[in-house]
Amino acid sequence: MATEATTTNFQNSDFRPVPQPPDFHPEVIVSPHDGLHFWQFMIAGSVAGCVEHMAMFPVDTVKTHMQALGSCPIKSVGVRHALRSILKSEGLPGLYRGIGAMGLGAGPAHAVYFSVYEVCKKYFSGENPNNSAAHAVSGVCATVASDAVFTPMDTVKQRLQLGNSAAYRGVFDCVKKVLKEEGFGAFYASYRTTVLMNAPYTAVHFTTYEALKRGLIEISPESVSDERVIVHATAGALAGASAAVITTPLDVVKTQLQCQGVCGCDRFKSSSIGDVVKTIMRKDGYKGLMRGWIPRTLFHAPAAAICWSTYEAAKAFFQEINASSKSGT
Repeated sequence: MATEATTTNFQNSDFRPVPQPPDFHPEVIVSPHDGLHFWQFMIAGSVAGCVEHMAMFPVDTVKTHMQALGSCPIKSVGVRHALRSILKSEGLPGLYRGIGAMGLGAGPAHAVYFSVYEVCKKYFSGENPNNSAAHAVSGVCATVASDAVFTPMDTVKQRLQLGNSAAYRGVFDCVKKVLKEEGFGAFYASYRTTVLMNAPYTAVHFTTYEALKRGLIEISPESVSDERVIVHATAGALAGASAAVITTPLDVVKTQLQCQGVCGCDRFKSSSIGDVVKTIMRKDGYKGLMRGWIPRTLFHAPAAAICWSTYEAAKAFFQEINASSKSGT
């Protein structure tokens, strides 16, 4: 009886068992696709590409001058020397020569770049959005397609960056003169080199970006919404810098092919990568293949940060529109 009463009193007491929280192991789920329409990927990519290249254009001009060989008026040794030479000979506008060609090429090229990447990523990833090989292959597919769009305008842009005001009066004057004097093939003289350069660049870039983004999100999953821009910018900057350094030698070759014959720069008998490499080695040795790696890295690190954060922000904008339209129906 006493035992029963004690048991009853204990069971009816004011104390209640405290539920123990389950082990908290946050799992970061990355959607294999973002639920956007193809045209939305294109617009997001176009905006990101324009913002990126316009913001970083002066650094790209310095890099182009450093990589050009021959008897050009500006014989660059380092970043400071190149910058001082440009400002002395052409003033501040010299840093922005060719920006019109960049504007015409960057938008369409990046629209193709990101939309092809997203479609290929969805196709190759299957049910595994963390598939690094799929990211690399998708990046290569994206660059093959986008370089076909961008290479002609990149050729015009680099010629305007190097040429003095007497060489070309603007984008359309440059296009006319190149067509008349060198033919349509001149616009694609560097296409093979560009693809060979950008294929490993994008493979490293996209794989590194996706891995870094996933890693940074896993560090602090509870605050991922608040730190979204920081995550994308940091991952983009590190991915852009590492890929830029690795592919600098091919970028030097590409610049040589696109700028041949401009203000005394070397002209090559063929667009063979081997011939250009031999010429560079003969003139400058191995260090010639790394000319401009500092401004190239200084360009691609912040450029990738700007590009990815802008692109992801544009995607988030479209995702909100799509979600609101679904909830309204």
